Amino acid sequence: MWPDQDAPSRKFLSHTDRGDSSTVSQWTLSAHTGTHVDARMHFIPGGWTMESLKLSRCVGPCRVVDLTHVEGHITRADLEAADVAGAARLLLKTRNSQDGLLERDGFVEDYVAIEREAAEYLVEIGVETVGVDYLSVEPFEDKEFNTHHTLLGADVIIIEGLVLAGVEPGEYFLACLPLKLEDSDGSPARAILVRGL
Repeated sequence: MWPDQDAPSRKFLSHTDRGDSSTVSQWTLSAHTGTHVDARMHFIPGGWTMESLKLSRCVGPCRVVDLTHVEGHITRADLEAADVAGAARLLLKTRNSQDGLLERDGFVEDYVAIEREAAEYLVEIGVETVGVDYLSVEPFEDKEFNTHHTLLGADVIIIEGLVLAGVEPGEYFLACLPLKLEDSDGSPARAILVRGL
């Protein structure tokens, strides 16, 4: 989770171990916890919210690109060299996966993210959905949120917090299913990749 957010918490409203007839739990967590999808309204005033997301944007053929060699943030040149054009859904595997950042207890500020110029390139080539392997597409130091504004402003779907450590680059079928939360700026999601469909 992001540094200024509370950890997810659970309390039991009833529990069979306490003699109740059923176990019912209540969870409290940010819409941007773990693997999640950003709604356009996350950064764009008046943008669509999660219940308006067309699932076809998050379900279908996708390409996983290996960018684990990139030392800093992902640049336009990195994407051009990786030959990402032609993919509607693009998942970027970086050293975030190689270094196991999502498995660490604390938040890591020097994760690999997408520079604004790279985001502009993704928009230029018609990418509809982009996924990354840490909690933000945005460089941590960019307090103007240029990458989010560029992608969400162009209605590119953002999936953050993908676990790609064991995933080989190539073509897959992506099924990413966020919760249909009304008026929400984002939603946790379950995302799976299937090869050979």
